[in-house]
Amino acid sequence: MEDYSMIPISVLDLAPVIVGGTPRDSFHRSVDLARHVEKWGYHRYWLAEHHNMPGIASSATSLVIGYVAMATEKIRVGSGGIMLPNHAPLVIAEQFGTLESMFPGRIDLGLGRAPGSDQAAARALRRGLGSDGQDFPEQLSELRGYLNPALSKGVPGVRAVPGEGLDIPIWLLGSSDFSAQLAGQLGLPFAFASHFAPDYLLAALDLYRRQFRPSGALEKPYAMVGVNIIAAATDEEAQHLATSQHQQFLNIVRGRPGMLSPPVDSMESLWSPQEKAYVHKALSFSIVGSKDTVRDKLAKLQEQTGADEWIIAGQIYDHKARLRSYEIVAEVVKES
Repeated sequence: MEDYSMIPISVLDLAPVIVGGTPRDSFHRSVDLARHVEKWGYHRYWLAEHHNMPGIASSATSLVIGYVAMATEKIRVGSGGIMLPNHAPLVIAEQFGTLESMFPGRIDLGLGRAPGSDQAAARALRRGLGSDGQDFPEQLSELRGYLNPALSKGVPGVRAVPGEGLDIPIWLLGSSDFSAQLAGQLGLPFAFASHFAPDYLLAALDLYRRQFRPSGALEKPYAMVGVNIIAAATDEEAQHLATSQHQQFLNIVRGRPGMLSPPVDSMESLWSPQEKAYVHKALSFSIVGSKDTVRDKLAKLQEQTGADEWIIAGQIYDHKARLRSYEIVAEVVKES
């Protein structure tokens, strides 16, 4: 099995709103988690843009990034990701130019081409302008032009202030081959969302690496892989904690997204065989277990993917258990 002791680990935070909690509580927990993982040696802390989701508080992603960056000292903070079709590229250039000006050398701009919402919310966000993501390369080019006019062109006569001339790393995020190919062709780092879309992972990584062309951003491919990890003292305890995530995905399957629920003793009375199979397939790229289980499974995944970095999602209801899960992962990597 491959050694992963020198591979950076990072956090993907959806700022979960738990049953009985509020978004305000979620933001406080995110800051607390960020402070802890910074101490434990995590490399970056990313927040995701989702809309019309009662269980996810990070819809105003740029604002939450600033909140977390202000509460920490050195960990990189960014988006995993900003859904560019929801926004004018100029606005994103200005927002992240502002963040980079406030927290120099610490801000990442991860971009996705999905809406991160249902169709009704997508229409509300776009005010009828609409986009199916096919113009994402043009939007990306415009955005990059505002940050670095030498790369491409924004709207003539329009400058991003702040933003222009700042070194803000741009990542492309994806769950299929579209962004993998584009990231490779542009020589940008690539992050794959295997924490909810595992089927295309290996094919997308292969395409990204084959299509890669060196650029001013990167000399060689750099792939970050998303993985759900729920770690605890025993496999049984971790499996119990994971039922919160199972309930969350089950609600999404049923079209009724909700808050993150407490764990249950058994899921069998909550889902049908078909729903169970679907949830397990969506979460198949997950590691649930004790430190030894995490160590073994992460090593196998490293061997499969050759990931340059892991970004870890952990939808856990109890905050102390969530902290301990990320601490166990840090221990595993340091001890490898």
